[in-house]
Amino acid sequence: MNLENTLVIIPALNEAATIEAVVTNLRNQGLTHIQVVDNGSQDGTAEIAIQAGAEVVQEPFQGYGQACWRGLQTMPEKIEWILFCDADGSDDLSQLPDFFAQRETHDLILGNRRGTSTGRQQLSPVQNFGNGLSGTLMAWGWGYRFEDLGPLRLIRKTALDQIGMCDRNFGWTVEMQVRAIECGLRIWELPVNYLPRQGGQSKISGTVSGSIKAGT
Repeated sequence: MNLENTLVIIPALNEAATIEAVVTNLRNQGLTHIQVVDNGSQDGTAEIAIQAGAEVVQEPFQGYGQACWRGLQTMPEKIEWILFCDADGSDDLSQLPDFFAQRETHDLILGNRRGTSTGRQQLSPVQNFGNGLSGTLMAWGWGYRFEDLGPLRLIRKTALDQIGMCDRNFGWTVEMQVRAIECGLRIWELPVNYLPRQGGQSKISGTVSGSIKAGT
């Protein structure tokens, strides 16, 4: 499986406890272009990521979308796919081969945590509420029902260029999925496991205020 054309972007804010394991897992699966976007960490996240074999890009202006956008600005040549994942160890990266297997027939492959019993059990009430509300609103507005707004996602570079992402904060995932509908992209939601956060503190989905901002 050729993964030389795939860039991994990992937004990170104070994830020193988990980032090494995440980067090592990705490298062990053959991914070589791994970019950790340090969003103002104060705990040595950047240094640990570099030691683990990742490239680190600094983004001082905080925001999930801002960090993802920064990573896209330093993309190596010949990249055809971008994989977004979290730095906290909650994504089950052992399922990445299932994502890559969908590249021939889809443009956007989304990890659906609500599609497995393990995933559903790990989602907090706040996360379930936010996902349900966002999914309902998108179904009403765009006629397409998403089950989840999970962070683990693989998208074709040409599709991401077509989307033209604008959000720089909490609404990054929502905008990507809505614009994917509008652009007529071939979308697939892949049921995935979801693990307990392996360390650090949640910035969005684990807090009521973060979920409200994402929903807004």
